[in-house]
Amino acid sequence: MRDILLCDLDAFFASVEQRDHPEYRGRPVIVGGDRNRGVVSTCSYAARRYGVHSAMPMGTALKLCPHAVVLPVAMARYKAVSRQIFAIFERYTPEIERVSIDEAYLALPCGQGIEAAQAIRRIVRAELDLPISIGISSNKLLAKMASELAKPDGLRAILPEDVPTVIWPLPVGKLPGVGPKTEKILQARGISTIGDLAAGNEDELARLLGVNGRELYRFAHGRDDRPLELAREPKSIGKEETFGRDIANPEELLAVLARLAGEVGYRLRRQGYTCLAVTLKLKRGDFTTYTRTRTLNTGTDDDGRLYQAAVELFHQSRVAPPWRLAGIQAAGLVKGFRQESLFAGSEEEKGEKLNKALDALREKYGRPVVRRAVTLKEKE
Repeated sequence: MRDILLCDLDAFFASVEQRDHPEYRGRPVIVGGDRNRGVVSTCSYAARRYGVHSAMPMGTALKLCPHAVVLPVAMARYKAVSRQIFAIFERYTPEIERVSIDEAYLALPCGQGIEAAQAIRRIVRAELDLPISIGISSNKLLAKMASELAKPDGLRAILPEDVPTVIWPLPVGKLPGVGPKTEKILQARGISTIGDLAAGNEDELARLLGVNGRELYRFAHGRDDRPLELAREPKSIGKEETFGRDIANPEELLAVLARLAGEVGYRLRRQGYTCLAVTLKLKRGDFTTYTRTRTLNTGTDDDGRLYQAAVELFHQSRVAPPWRLAGIQAAGLVKGFRQESLFAGSEEEKGEKLNKALDALREKYGRPVVRRAVTLKEKE
């Protein structure tokens, strides 16, 4: 038996900004993209009281809370703080599953969880001046739910025997794995609380929701045998961008895709991966989102092949303009494998040399100083 902790920094980006700028404390703070076209990355609890939440269009957020302090995402600074936080976690255990930049599961010997959680909260507050909520239980599911009940800036332990009194009265949408669509399906069947789900029939839930139905039935009873993933490999590497204005010219969009392909290719090579699938994401001006995926015959980390796949997907998708956002994602990642060319001086070999030269220039100057000609069609 182990004690599992879910440590979650509260409103992380906004909390870092309020720490570094005391004049923002107590005020509604929104961290995100452009005021008119961006989306909310994180917001303070003061902003949430107005109905603002993550992933909301910035324009909508400012209508709800027009007096909010709006700040750009300072990712380099947030990553630096995240490294400090994870260094604190490592003082207590090497068994850490990183969930995100500000969230992690920790495993400790049974009986040591509450004391460790109290110490972690004290240290994070004393050394970094940041709020953190921690949930403690015997598995990941209950630790996660405990952390949600502990927010903001609290600590909560849930034992398996607490499930009927603590978990079952909660709305079914509070159960991890129950999204908005699943919640509507369950509510249509009269299942409004987690207790209703637990009282249901597992086989009927499986017929209704497939494999997910059996998992949700186990979750409703507080059962979860998932281990901590201590060294997770990334499932994908991608780059997307919301434009400062809607784009209606296909040539300009293709120029953007060429630049994004270069970013994704560089990150693949830097991390030592090739990919076996490419996904194109497009969002229209009305916020309708389309994704299309192509499987490749061989793995690649080449900018040109990524761009070619994205262009083909764009023509096949026939998504009408105007476009608000575009993104390219490389999936099916394989570590350290590249299909070797059979012929010296081939296009593949030339492309590899070109990529190495571009990467060297980027690393020397900190940004891409040489661009492919197609990207010149992109307007500022």
